[in-house]
Amino acid sequence: MWSAGELRSWLRRAAQVLPTPTGTPFTFAYTLLLLSTSLYAEFGDPDTVRTLVAGSSTDVQHLTRTPVLVLLASALWIAGGISSPWAVGFVFILTALERRVGGVRAAGVFLLGHVVATLATEVPVGVSVMAGRLPDSSLHRLDYGISFGLMASVGALAGLLPPVLRWPLLGVVVVLITQDLFDMVDPLASWGHPLALLVGVVCWPFLRRAGARRAGAVPEPSAVPDGQVGSYVP
Repeated sequence: MWSAGELRSWLRRAAQVLPTPTGTPFTFAYTLLLLSTSLYAEFGDPDTVRTLVAGSSTDVQHLTRTPVLVLLASALWIAGGISSPWAVGFVFILTALERRVGGVRAAGVFLLGHVVATLATEVPVGVSVMAGRLPDSSLHRLDYGISFGLMASVGALAGLLPPVLRWPLLGVVVVLITQDLFDMVDPLASWGHPLALLVGVVCWPFLRRAGARRAGAVPEPSAVPDGQVGSYVP
């Protein structure tokens, strides 16, 4: 059996890597929302689920009619469900990012990656259909999920980690992305993931400055070199 001190120590460590209502309110609320939609997708009426997911798709047709609505709605579902690697990665990556730069900036990175990668992959589809290179059915391709936002968050978080963690993280992600490009199971997602990762990397200068200011505002700041900002216990 654990002693009371050991239990408290474990809970403190868990609170640093898992979202909490006070420490990481954006990630905590978003996780609950994704959990709700994933459970409904698993146990809800199949016809209703298909209708809702199809209506949330960021395909070309929806983007030309209700772009803001579908860009937001598409990020309410997890492709593959709550047990997928995307769901697990979301919890840990977004928690780590929000603890370093705050909820507003973490949400901004996620949304920026989601929007930029979606538009960068769907707009060429619309152009190709107009040019006769793709069939009209491509305008209705089902496209939803959190993977683009998560990839942008991974890229952003890497810039806030010390080099000993930064480069292995980026290396593993690049290998996975490269394998995905070779397999080409889903071409749009395969090209969208490296674009989203690049969005996160481009945010490094801004997030490092923001993280440094945030780290300096906590009661017990730690002096860290460039690239290790925000490494504190909230």
